[in-house]
Amino acid sequence: MRLRRTTKAPRKRGRIRKLRLLAVLTVLVVLSGMAFSFGLVRAVASEIPELDPAAQRTEVDGVVYASNGVSVLTVLRGDESRVLLKNIRFISPIMRQAIVSVEDRRFYEHNGVDTRGIARALWQDIQAQGVVEGGSTITQQFVKNAYVRNERTLARKVREAALAWQLEQRWPKDRILLAYLNTIYFGNGAYGVQQAARTYFGKGARKLTLPEAALLAGLPADPSIYDPTQHPRAAKQRRHFVLRTMFDQGKITARQLQSATNAPLPKAGDVRLPGTQGPAQYFVNYVKDQLIAKYGAGRVFGGGLKVTSTIDLELQETARKAIDSVLEKPDGPSAALVAIDPRTGAVKAMVGGSNFRESQFNLATQAERQPGSSFKPIVLASALRQGISPVTTFESKPVEIDAGDRIWRVTNYEGEYLGRADLARAMVSSDNAVYAQLTKLVGPNAIVKTAHALGISSELDPYFSIGLGAVAVNPLDMTRAYATFANRGVRIDGALTKNSPRVIERVEFARTGRVSENDPVGKPTMTTAQADLLTSILGRVVTSGTGKRAALADRPAAGKTGTTDNYGDAWFVGYTPQLAVAVWVGYPDELKPMLTEFGGKPVAGGTLPALIWKSFMTRADRRLKLAPAPLPATPYIPAEEKRIVWRNGSYKLDNGYCPGTRVVAFFAGRGPSEQAECYPNEVTVPFVIGKSVSAANAALAEKPLGSELIGVPAKPGTRPGFVLEQEPRNGFLSAKDAVRLYVSRPDPRYGLLPNLVGSTATAARARLRALKAKTRIRYAKGAAGTVLEQTPEAGVAAGKALRVTLVVGRATPTPSPE
Repeated sequence: MRLRRTTKAPRKRGRIRKLRLLAVLTVLVVLSGMAFSFGLVRAVASEIPELDPAAQRTEVDGVVYASNGVSVLTVLRGDESRVLLKNIRFISPIMRQAIVSVEDRRFYEHNGVDTRGIARALWQDIQAQGVVEGGSTITQQFVKNAYVRNERTLARKVREAALAWQLEQRWPKDRILLAYLNTIYFGNGAYGVQQAARTYFGKGARKLTLPEAALLAGLPADPSIYDPTQHPRAAKQRRHFVLRTMFDQGKITARQLQSATNAPLPKAGDVRLPGTQGPAQYFVNYVKDQLIAKYGAGRVFGGGLKVTSTIDLELQETARKAIDSVLEKPDGPSAALVAIDPRTGAVKAMVGGSNFRESQFNLATQAERQPGSSFKPIVLASALRQGISPVTTFESKPVEIDAGDRIWRVTNYEGEYLGRADLARAMVSSDNAVYAQLTKLVGPNAIVKTAHALGISSELDPYFSIGLGAVAVNPLDMTRAYATFANRGVRIDGALTKNSPRVIERVEFARTGRVSENDPVGKPTMTTAQADLLTSILGRVVTSGTGKRAALADRPAAGKTGTTDNYGDAWFVGYTPQLAVAVWVGYPDELKPMLTEFGGKPVAGGTLPALIWKSFMTRADRRLKLAPAPLPATPYIPAEEKRIVWRNGSYKLDNGYCPGTRVVAFFAGRGPSEQAECYPNEVTVPFVIGKSVSAANAALAEKPLGSELIGVPAKPGTRPGFVLEQEPRNGFLSAKDAVRLYVSRPDPRYGLLPNLVGSTATAARARLRALKAKTRIRYAKGAAGTVLEQTPEAGVAAGKALRVTLVVGRATPTPSPE
């Protein structure tokens, strides 16, 4: 007994000690958590005054310099694109409703962090299998935009959420909404709702209407994609989304929704910041766009950036004088010009309009117009990349090309045709018929891929008409593509800006002293031999083709003219080894045919644009003291002809029986190597699955083809005599060959379902049992015990899996006499 007592006592005391220790630790953890929470709340609360836009005074002016590092193009002041409103009453109620509807529908209900909104957004993302809705509240977005520190850490996310919650405890909702609208970026240099209202509509935020407010409310999600000056279709869709959201939330009526949806967007030429800037204003705006895309508006304006750009102000002035020397009438067409050094990718000059004060719409970067035949070199580049030699010939004549959903009819300018012509000669003469056929050969998708590889950033639809330049591009795009040709097939990107035109040389950060160099980065898109071959052909365009007016007196040049069918757009894009330049001429506000503007004659690419190009290049060479440089020598690339045919999604070699073949010259070692499987007297195999045997045989006989019938057990309940499968399903065979048809036939063990109507229910059941079919009986008025109806009807295949419903008559009881 003593031993039992002495062993239990220590265990009890040990448990008490553990419980005491656990209690002490629990108290310490609770106290530590309270202390940490109190400290975090105090620390976060101390940062709230810094969030007030009116209280932020730590901005440092930035500067954008010309390429010489001395000439100031613009000052990047923190308030240059923002006007701070002091009271929410200065913003129209409809603007407030629009931004709340689309950005944070529960803004007036949550306390800064909307858990319901986060859950809803997560559920929407899961359903769409992608990010379609954000869960951040307006308060959180304001904190994120106003938060100075830029590190992307979990601690920052927690701090932002804590700040949002604390802000809601200290600021009224209207003050938070005002601060948010004072700070967000609306695109086109407008920072804050007041400046956005002035930029897009020429009025203050207090006077915004419903369609205007809906447009502005949709912009902060992505100011570039929904920019009404560059992407009007996307802007309209986004505005309608905002309006529809407001309607669904009961904030506008159906009539208001319809009226606002039909309201026009602001004209591109009317969208501009109030006031003007220094030299090369169009170029400066483009530089700002690149800086904002890279660093965000908050760091660009007032962030102390010292930016050295690529612009050469002497060349810029030269470009302006070249245009003025050719386009002398103020009410005549306008011009855009872009010059790029192909060796560095640096944009050296950019003329985007004639008067920046009147219109900030940049014709060089925002005006997407059809390039006409100046796009043909990109088609030829696509062919060269596929190994197609320019000695390949086509017949120059009116052609009709099957574009899938329609027939594409192509004729030449003024109805002149070359007869049999190779790709080089057709380029020099700008032959539409030949290059339409080349487009069919290489494929529109390949042309789009080549265009993007060369540096064109505009969205391009892979339609067949792309081969003749019926797509929308801008002069900067075209200059960059031709600069890649001039640089022997190597596209130049920027180390900082990646696959974008190089308008920035370096960025210095005033706060840290760090310098980021936007060094040229080469990206090969064609082989050197392919690019040199293309250049030699484009050189002939200038010396003896449609671009003769662009020929320079002291040095060779390469280039291509472009003219749209109605003379609404005219281009010349050309280059020397030191400079690539694109010139567009047209009316900026409308697609107006230029039928008499060239001395009473129509304006084509070889007229006014070629003269402006020549004037600029002549002056630029003198200004830059560029020694004449020869174009690369024409390389010799052996070629061999192959007869090919399009089969099963790719070109294959003709085996001697293929119809619709053509001969193409390929560089040695290039082109298809697999032989097509064609047949003598080849005909197309029709698709007959699902047809009856008689209908299938009739379709085959038309080709003419025969048939080999193979019986396949029919599925119980289906009618036999129909084609279930065929070999081959499609493709080609020789005439009178047989197509194997797999035809449904009843199982000989069971045969066909007989007609049971009129027989007795007992007899019908017996016959169905013999066929292994399952029977279901329903009753209706009629002759007692007689089958009145059956489902399915007689004649279908019988079998074990067949279920047959019989409707059997049941006599109506005779009323008993009273």
